[in-house]
Amino acid sequence: MSRYSFRDSILSETIAHGGQGVVKTARVAGEDRHSGFHFIDLTEVPPGHSIGVHTHGLEDEEVYVIVAGQGEMTLNGQTFDVEPGDVVVNPRGGTHALTNTGSEPLRLVVLDVRA
Repeated sequence: MSRYSFRDSILSETIAHGGQGVVKTARVAGEDRHSGFHFIDLTEVPPGHSIGVHTHGLEDEEVYVIVAGQGEMTLNGQTFDVEPGDVVVNPRGGTHALTNTGSEPLRLVVLDVRA
């Protein structure tokens, strides 16, 4: 399948990279299904919860596409607000984190791309 939806996906709870609270995520595509991607995740971060600070290796970069909610992103030491329509590229070897600062779930699509 090449179409993915939060509505049609079963999200599982996890603690993401030692973040605060739980996030809900569904891996909708993996390496075996789409060349060029390590994976595609649909992720929902509840209010006050976070994806903890983590650093990627040199073999991939991650793209966060914010589709709903409000948050605060930290990327390589810089912190900034994110909202629907924002796209953040976490480069190879980059360090990043994301916190939901709003009152609604923060939804994002995570695309992990081979570098």
